[in-house]
Amino acid sequence: MTPSSPFPTAVSETPAVPGPPAAPHAPVSAPTAVLERVSSVLDAFDGPGRLTLSDVVRRTGLPRSSAHRMLDQLVQMRWLRREGRDYELGMRLVELGSLAVHQDRLHAAAIPTLNELHRVTGYVVHLAVLDGPDIVYLEKIGGRFSSVVPTRIGARRPARRTAVGKALLAGSAAVAHDQELLRVHDRGVAFEKEESVRGFGCVGAPVGPADAPVAAISVCGPVAHMVFDHRLAGPVRMAAAEIWRAYETSRVHVTPTMQRRSAWPARAGARTPA
Repeated sequence: MTPSSPFPTAVSETPAVPGPPAAPHAPVSAPTAVLERVSSVLDAFDGPGRLTLSDVVRRTGLPRSSAHRMLDQLVQMRWLRREGRDYELGMRLVELGSLAVHQDRLHAAAIPTLNELHRVTGYVVHLAVLDGPDIVYLEKIGGRFSSVVPTRIGARRPARRTAVGKALLAGSAAVAHDQELLRVHDRGVAFEKEESVRGFGCVGAPVGPADAPVAAISVCGPVAHMVFDHRLAGPVRMAAAEIWRAYETSRVHVTPTMQRRSAWPARAGARTPA
């Protein structure tokens, strides 16, 4: 075989005949596309009730055959559960969601104080974090009002319409242009009356530094039974500070000593009958 010359050969004036097109390469992002489709299917179940195949197709925009195949695979993996023509979230997601919450140090640090706050006020108690323009509830502890306050762990609400959301937004850059959030920042407590749910109100406080809170807590109940002043603001702020102390302790891996019994009043924030 004659070795090829190191010099360029003369260019032929005859135009080259184009060969057959090269076979297209498989897209590099194929796995990502699959994950995005799985995520869109699971996101379709973000709300109450079960879904049919047609519901999933309408909410995701996926081809019917692709959605059907993906639903069947998710059922086999226990991420979804099927009953007749209806699909709902499966036990594996319940297990993973529960693990995610209980492995969270903030949640673990907050639980004892949240239970105490519910005990002394009698109202529904929430722990929430900020996620974009929304808050996400990490915990809900309630008693007689629990079933009538339409919130649940994992649910989202617009941050600006909740006491926990206002408490969190007051520590962000948005506070400089908002008089209400400036007042929340200065007071260290947020009030919300029927902005989220008709007939109900909440008192919330940030957990963590005022300019960079990591979460917020609130007490919620019927507006006719609540007082929106220091009688509820005080216990909520005390609870938020206690949760932050417990969280900071857990971060440095120090086992906390037994806490002293709370000095809160036996029943805080109840409206005295006229």
